[in-house]
Amino acid sequence: MSKQFPHLFTPGRIGNVEIKNRICKAPQTSGLSHMDGSVSERLVRYYEDLAMGEVGMIIVEYAYVDRLYSKSASNQLGICDDEYIVGLGWLADSIKNAGSVPCIQIEHCGRQRFLGPPMKSASPNPWPLMYQRYGQAAIPEELTIAEIHDIVEAFGKAAKRAKDAGFEVVEIHGAHGYLITNFLSPFTNQRTDWYGGSRENRFRFLEQIFTRCKEYVGEDFPLIVRLSGTDYEPGGMTIEDTIYYAKRLEELGCAAIDVSGGDHHQMIHQVTPMQLSQGHNVWAAEAIKKEVSIPVFATGSITLPEYAEEILAEGKGDFISMGRPLLADPYWAKKALEGHPEDISPCIRCNEGCLDRGNHLGRSINCTMNPTLGFEDALAIRPTATPKKVAVVGGGPAGMKAAAVAFDRGHQVTLFEKRKLGGFLHEASAPEFKADIRNALKYLTVQVEKRDIKVVEKEATAADLEGFDAVIIATGAAGVRLPVPGGDRANVRLAVDALAKDCAGISGNIVVVGGGLIGTETAVQLSFSKENHVTMVEMLPKIMKDCSASDQMVYPEMLKENGVQVMTSSRVVEINDQGVVVEGHGRKTIPADHVLVAIGLAPCRSLAEELKAVGKQVTVVGDCSKVGKIYDAIHSGYKAGLRV
Repeated sequence: MSKQFPHLFTPGRIGNVEIKNRICKAPQTSGLSHMDGSVSERLVRYYEDLAMGEVGMIIVEYAYVDRLYSKSASNQLGICDDEYIVGLGWLADSIKNAGSVPCIQIEHCGRQRFLGPPMKSASPNPWPLMYQRYGQAAIPEELTIAEIHDIVEAFGKAAKRAKDAGFEVVEIHGAHGYLITNFLSPFTNQRTDWYGGSRENRFRFLEQIFTRCKEYVGEDFPLIVRLSGTDYEPGGMTIEDTIYYAKRLEELGCAAIDVSGGDHHQMIHQVTPMQLSQGHNVWAAEAIKKEVSIPVFATGSITLPEYAEEILAEGKGDFISMGRPLLADPYWAKKALEGHPEDISPCIRCNEGCLDRGNHLGRSINCTMNPTLGFEDALAIRPTATPKKVAVVGGGPAGMKAAAVAFDRGHQVTLFEKRKLGGFLHEASAPEFKADIRNALKYLTVQVEKRDIKVVEKEATAADLEGFDAVIIATGAAGVRLPVPGGDRANVRLAVDALAKDCAGISGNIVVVGGGLIGTETAVQLSFSKENHVTMVEMLPKIMKDCSASDQMVYPEMLKENGVQVMTSSRVVEINDQGVVVEGHGRKTIPADHVLVAIGLAPCRSLAEELKAVGKQVTVVGDCSKVGKIYDAIHSGYKAGLRV
């Protein structure tokens, strides 16, 4: 047992299966299976890392139960036929061999079919995203009674295949807007037969599925169910509904309830971004735990061990089910168990790799903080055969990651940083609604400090770098100033500079020029003060171009709630004593005590170009190479450290 996290590392039971600790890997589609849904070597390797990382139970990602309409996404895992058992057995045994309990989630996607039409659901209520893409074709067909019976049977056979393959627990996916939820929620269930209307009727489909699965696997085999505490939809499923469903499932012999929230339309409540609270759906687990005697899993943005320990200590859940934190660091549990939580690579809830550059593009899963995800062997750190003196110039995320990796390979590393370690992570994490980035800043800094990396607090020159065998340039980027008359006035400054000082001394009438991520976050931060009147000016027809899907859902609502005036298709032409002169929908002057400029960043390449001019071999990473996000900085820094 861990002295630091005693509740987290106390053994527990799911039915008759003992779990060595209270940490479970939540099911997340990885896109690492073969196209036909069969198990691949990449998939096995990915789950082996999680099991070796001391996770108590791994709930393998959702597997589709039939060959008709249940498959949701490309390269999704399948469990729809007996021929899949061989590969699933390989996967289950690999998890057991590494010391973890294998569980698998079985599902039918219902209306949430990323692959597009045709779709089947409880009622012809479309998923809005699919309707935008496909129009009328995205309206799902209402399942007939005969089709419902076929799906119930498909779930039962899928559960039997999981047991035969060697999985010790099976989870039925009744959350997140998939087919079972289409029946459970009055938002998506408008049926008038015995599967619609009352709670009892809406529960009937899940009841039949659970009962059939039990008949196939036997009374002693543990079945658990994942439920959304609420789907967060207007007129949707309430916590009172879910408590009713949980109590009924307990009566049917359910071994545990895994409590999440939201659906794909309300994605920010399902895969909570950093702007929303930690432990976002724990309240629902706590409410359900008070009403049932079987174990309850708490889920949702539980990113650090201290959060998990607190939830268990306060009796809000019996197990902690985590998805993204174990993508960011599959050895999360092992590091916490061994008393080194500072070495955990933290999930910052950016949704950049797992969603925006992964699932949403139809690609396999990846992660901002973990460049090796899906490439555990190909990108593994291996000792160098030729140790070198390596200089890293710039102590932002790219530079710190490059320095740590180069050191771990056996190089002698010197890191030059003229300000302080962290680079733009300081500005990025200044607003309270981006506090998760502070965890990344702390982690990356600690990893440099724990290694014998020499940190030189100065701006490196070409002369400073003469004696090094290899140089990695990570000098970042600088804000672009506004090239208009009055752009150099005393009340005009860069938004990133304002964020660095937590917007101290900025109040009154404020104009933010630029509606990208930095401009939007600056406007939101300043809008919290009731003394401020904030206006955003953006040249494009919409703000937040190229921002993540989560940000595009969260920030517009925050801007609206806090009274920020947003002017799109508008261009600043002058700044004078009266304020900011804007052209777009006519010509207008906006009163401005302060003007904050967020029209972009430009790479700081002067040192790199100077070194290249004299024939020095340099590797350029992070914003210095191409302005990007934290994802780009960490991935480019990691790979530079690997190749040097």
